[in-house]
Amino acid sequence: MLRAAKLMHGNLLQGVLRAPQVFFESTPTGRLLNRFSKDIDTIDSHIPENIDIWMRTFWYTLNVLLICSVLTPMFLIVVAPLMVFYWWVQRFYVATSRQLKRLESVSRSPIYSNFSETITGASVIRAYGRHSAFVLMSDTKVDENQKSYYPGIVSNRWLGVRIEFIGNCIVLFAAMFAVTRKQSLTAGLVGLSVSYALQVTMSLNWMVRMTSDLESNIVAVERVKEYSETKPEAPWEVEDKKPSPNWPVEGNVQFQNYSVRYREGLDLVLKNLTLSVKGGEKIGIVGRTGAGKSSMTLCLFRLLEAAAGEITIDEVKIAEIGLHDLRSKLTIIPQEPVLFSGTLRMNLDPFEQCSDDELWKALEQSHLHKFVRNQPAKLELECTEGGENLSVGQRQLVCLARALLRKTRILVLDEATAAIDLETDDLIQSTIRTQFEDCTVFTIAHRLNTIMDYTRVLVLDKGQVAEFDTPTSLISQKGIFYSMAKDAGLVL
Repeated sequence: MLRAAKLMHGNLLQGVLRAPQVFFESTPTGRLLNRFSKDIDTIDSHIPENIDIWMRTFWYTLNVLLICSVLTPMFLIVVAPLMVFYWWVQRFYVATSRQLKRLESVSRSPIYSNFSETITGASVIRAYGRHSAFVLMSDTKVDENQKSYYPGIVSNRWLGVRIEFIGNCIVLFAAMFAVTRKQSLTAGLVGLSVSYALQVTMSLNWMVRMTSDLESNIVAVERVKEYSETKPEAPWEVEDKKPSPNWPVEGNVQFQNYSVRYREGLDLVLKNLTLSVKGGEKIGIVGRTGAGKSSMTLCLFRLLEAAAGEITIDEVKIAEIGLHDLRSKLTIIPQEPVLFSGTLRMNLDPFEQCSDDELWKALEQSHLHKFVRNQPAKLELECTEGGENLSVGQRQLVCLARALLRKTRILVLDEATAAIDLETDDLIQSTIRTQFEDCTVFTIAHRLNTIMDYTRVLVLDKGQVAEFDTPTSLISQKGIFYSMAKDAGLVL
């Protein structure tokens, strides 16, 4: 049982860690917490205990019935109808109890989700004085959970009454038949028969409850198994399709009739995208909300898999190589900067591949060296969970420094300077122009002025290429980009 529990937990962890990005977008955190806490605890502790007690009570009950039947063979006449009644009660109770347990498990997840979200946003809740609303919300979710928990307790009492009745019948008939055979039985054998029969009520009670609990708790195995069998991402490495260690050399990127959707059954977010980018080009990507800008960058990292078409980087089809081989050769500075709990050094260089001099140089190029030098701990500065002790702008600069250290040929900026003031934005843009001069850069633009000197600008509209040319040519064409630039006050 312990080996099975360990194996199931390992499979669950592997299934979740290797799940595609879309799994986390559609699965609430509370549901994952519930699987890893309550359900795993059930598999570790409750199911083995249920099986153990069930086996003990089963053999004990069988012993009692055998003793009573051997001593008073007429007892066999009563055993059959009592067992039929017992079987009916058990089936009726177990079916109900199992469904109630399943409902109770499902209604517990929102409690965890709500509690986790409330703790995370406690400062905002206090700032707006919304304590009572969130307490009420929590109480409502607990009440919903109680709607299935309370009937479970009531059904348990219903079972208790009927099992007591069966047990009392066994005692009654054991004593009655012993009296009718008083001539052939000694007082000791009658005492043995009746004393065993007196204890069978508790044994039967436990047996039904353990059967019910076992069936109910097996739901936990079902739930864990569901996430263990989540369809994983593509293989981490494909041995016969490994690119050369220095790939990509030039940084050429081609989209050929590329289409993608977020999940099966949903509409395409990119439709027949065809474009070619030469190594070293700086491409600005613009478009209205929902045009497919971020989706395009997700496709480069294969966080979304192609519905049709393909992407090639330096003549290598990215769909054919391993995810690790692909993602280790690309760098992204995301819209929401991601930092881990640990030191600043660990966040900049998690695999310890760079020297202190390289780290300080990267911090200087990302305009963060003054802040770090003023800290007593310097590079050993502790970053709290999510980098909460740094401002959003500083976190973004840490991500820029991390990108500078990776030295890859392709860089993606997903509205990376949206949370930074204009002066710092200009500094970052100048760093990108100088330090990533030979790299292919894709920038999802938040401010159009940052991409006006880029090689070309890609305008997306409803998942399709609307315009793709130099900024000067697009303005002269007076199309979508011209109207966007006019709205931003960049052209008259």
